[in-house]
This record gives sequence, C-alpha cells and structure tokens, in this order.
Amino acid sequence: MNLHFSITPKNITNVIVAALSCATLLSCATSPEGRNQLKLIPDEQMDAMGAQSFEQMKQQSPITKDQNIQQYVLCIANKIIPHVAQNPDPKRWEVVVFEDDQANAFALPGYKIGVYTGLLKYAKNQDQLAAVMGHEVAHVIAKHGNERVSNQMATEAGLSIATAVLGGTQNENSTLILAGLGLGAQYGIILPFSRSHESEADLIGLDLMAKAGFDPAQSVPLWQNMSQSGAAPPEFMSTHPSSDTRISQLKERIPGANIAYQEAVRKGQRANCKL
Repeated sequence: MNLHFSITPKNITNVIVAALSCATLLSCATSPEGRNQLKLIPDEQMDAMGAQSFEQMKQQSPITKDQNIQQYVLCIANKIIPHVAQNPDPKRWEVVVFEDDQANAFALPGYKIGVYTGLLKYAKNQDQLAAVMGHEVAHVIAKHGNERVSNQMATEAGLSIATAVLGGTQNENSTLILAGLGLGAQYGIILPFSRSHESEADLIGLDLMAKAGFDPAQSVPLWQNMSQSGAAPPEFMSTHPSSDTRISQLKERIPGANIAYQEAVRKGQRANCKL
C-alpha cells in the first residue's frame, strides 16, 4: 500500500506543536507569578550574554556626563537592589545612564541596568522612575531573558522542521504556508509571551519598589505619562500591554504593595533620592 502524506498547514503545525511540547517537558520552570516558563539556556550563559551585550552598548552609546543624573539613578537602584533575592549586593550590579532621548530603561542578565536620559521627561519623581527601574529589574528576577531566547529557539526549530518537510515537494503554496507560519509564530507565540512578561514585570516591579520605600501608587501616573510619549500599536500586535490594561492591573495590585511600602516608611526606610 502506498501512503500519501498531504502537506498542509495543519500537518506542519502538528509537527511543530509536538516539537515544542517535547522542549517544554524537558525545560519547564515556573515564574515568580506562578506562570509556566520554557528555559533552555543555563543561567551562567545568560549572565555572560547580558554582560557582553552591556559592554557593547557602553561602547556604542554615549554615557551621560551629568553626575547629578547618574547619582540620582544610582540612588534609586541602590534602594531597589537589596530586595533582589538572587543578588542583593548593589556592588555587584552595574548601573549606567545613557545620553539618549528615548524614554526607556532596561536590565540585563548579569546584573546590568541601563537608563536613558529621555525617560526623565516622563518619570517626574523618584517614585515614578523607581516604577520603571523596578519593572526592568523584575525581568531579570523572573528570568524573562532566558525565556524569550528559549521561545525564539523553539520557534526557529519549529520553522526549520516546516522547511524540511516542505523541502522535498513542489507544492506551489509552500512559500505561502511558510509565510503564514512565520506570521503565526510572530503573533501566536512570541508576542503573547512578551506581553505576559511585561505584565508580570509590572507586578513584580511594583512589589519591589514598595519594599524599597518608593510609593507604589506613583506607578499609575508614570504609565499615564508614558502613554503620552507617542502612538502605540494595537495591543494584540504589541510587545507591551496597552496603557489602560497595565494601569488596571497595577491598580488591583497597589493595595497589597502599599502594605510593604507603609512598613518601609514605618521603619524609616522611605526612599529619598533627589535630582
């Protein structure tokens, strides 16, 4: 009996799903918020990658010469870092302020924090800047970098399987099928995970800033300010939740975070970083 295997998007998708399922079973982890994660890279390797990327950024991007801004950002970082369980020693973190108009900040595996001067136009006080920096440090705490790289690896592996399956055919729709899979990978796998990461970092970062003595309620006006920084794409095509979504999520979390903040105030640990 001659068996005929029909090359269809459904068949290819089934192969990809099976491959991704195997990877997930082998490398499943749980985030601080209880969400399942795929992590394929050793933490030491991620730290090395983060440190290398940070060195490249320092070589390619101008670092601010304004010592007041540098000390202000460092003050906030030094309040937050002692509450990072994985590495609570501020001396083991590197914090750099880049002279750039973009309203952004980042943290990398290897305990690196970068802040762009343009962010100070929107983060109008220490608490608002702490909300952003806490959010970025939360990405490191939750090992989102490892998860994103792992998801990308799994996606590329799936697309490679699809290419191999189609390689021996003259199917005139093969290019179209692969294009469809690429789009599906972009909007069906990578971006939803990224939005999940961003929402998770908002919540972890909120708790982190509160423990450090920063007012968690200031996270709401911060993201209101950030929403004015430019037009955003539709939420389903964005790597970040919409401002309305993240503000709603933060408002739900603030009462709990406020308990930690009030405890910090009671102990005389209210942050006092000034520009």
